[in-house]
Amino acid sequence: MARANSSTKVMAGSAVPSVGPACDLDLIADAPADRGGWMAGHALALVCFALFAVFLLAQSLTGWHAYDDDQRDHQEATISYVSYLGTGDFFEATFENWESEFLQMGAFVLLTMFLIQRGSGESKPQTGAEVDEDPRLHRTDPNAPWPVRAGGLWLRVYEHSLLMAFALLFVASLVGHALGGLAAFNADQQSHGQAAVSLTSFVTSSEFWFQSFQNWQSEFLAVASIVVLSVFLRQRGSAESKPVAAPHAATGS
Repeated sequence: MARANSSTKVMAGSAVPSVGPACDLDLIADAPADRGGWMAGHALALVCFALFAVFLLAQSLTGWHAYDDDQRDHQEATISYVSYLGTGDFFEATFENWESEFLQMGAFVLLTMFLIQRGSGESKPQTGAEVDEDPRLHRTDPNAPWPVRAGGLWLRVYEHSLLMAFALLFVASLVGHALGGLAAFNADQQSHGQAAVSLTSFVTSSEFWFQSFQNWQSEFLAVASIVVLSVFLRQRGSAESKPVAAPHAATGS
């Protein structure tokens, strides 16, 4: 999520001293290596990916048991765990959720480029945000990422690469949801002696969009919640919160 620290934050037309230190790119680049080693320096990502793996395994195991329970209820043959991982039910359930997550993050990256929420730790200041600075001013900086130093097309792509990555992940997940959902839907059709449908018919059906919208609405409720709650509430030590002593009107982290 976007972060911006500046020596002065401007709100409602008046300058308010920043509650945190200025963000100096040179100081960040020259910071000493992580004292705790590689794992300590990447602990946040490692723990998140580990939790992802644990919960994905839990989803697959419980989904397999639920699938077999449904098969028994219909006097149909149960399947093995490995076979379940290749079913439309598993792919649909997985990609349906990934789709909504990548939509949420991509939309939030896009919306925070243009929209402000005064007082929120998830918003950039109304003026003077360092994330708006032209990277071409740092083309000669030896510590800048190589696309910044290369300039041209490389830089044009790189300065929008985060949003582009989320857009591609969203589209890929949407396709996975559509294909997995189609397989699950047609398997259910077959078990009831009904004809299978085409991909076009499925993705234009209320069933497909019901599956999507029930997740999309919850994602934006979660985003709106942290945007608004971070105006008034604090969590000491979290990068998703303003400093505990920061005034409610202070915008950004």
